[in-house]
Amino acid sequence: MAFIRPILQTLRSEVGQQSTVLGFVGTPWTLAAYSVEGGADKDCHATKSMMFSNPQLLHAFLSHLTEALAVYVCYQIDCGAQVVQLFDSWAHHLSPAQFAEFSLPYAERLMAAVRAKHPDTPLIFHANGSAGKEALMAGCTADVLGWDWSTDMKVARSACGAKRVLQGNVDPQVLFGPQEAIAAAVASCVSTAGRKHILNVGHGVPQGTPEENVGHFCNLARQSLYQRAPAATGR
Repeated sequence: MAFIRPILQTLRSEVGQQSTVLGFVGTPWTLAAYSVEGGADKDCHATKSMMFSNPQLLHAFLSHLTEALAVYVCYQIDCGAQVVQLFDSWAHHLSPAQFAEFSLPYAERLMAAVRAKHPDTPLIFHANGSAGKEALMAGCTADVLGWDWSTDMKVARSACGAKRVLQGNVDPQVLFGPQEAIAAAVASCVSTAGRKHILNVGHGVPQGTPEENVGHFCNLARQSLYQRAPAATGR
């Protein structure tokens, strides 16, 4: 992955102090699922079959990926990443109990390994399909918790408390709608998330999303919505 260094170093040089350069990795569970399935699968059939028939093998694979990812995250930081997000994009395949066994512990091990070398680098943990997992997410040690768009932000804030930094969670499909709908969704998210909130969509931006609507969303994030929202003042 030697090409990562010039990419991140060039980005850092170009943005200067105007923006923050974020690194990105999939979590051990998500990478394990992609590897076992050989691609995307709506049922995650092969991986979950392994989970039930040979859980020891799945745990061994998750441990192996965790060790490799710790090296890779540290490498991204060494190359210029100032924050790193761990993206559990396949957490929606897991029940809360399965999430507690096969995803979150390995994400925690990964973050602990990274912090041992880079204790001052903020880490974000985002789980797709976080609804129903609020209590488990609240116990995560990540500096920022990212929430899927299906999660009620009021519930997430209640579970995590006022001091946790939350990220999300506008439905990315709203970016296909009129700009008035985008503005309303942003205002709702900001007002319910409370203090210590990073506005974002609640998952990735789908292919085909109108670029002008993405720009409108970003402009709204830069404007004074946070100042106008009573629950979000003083950020």
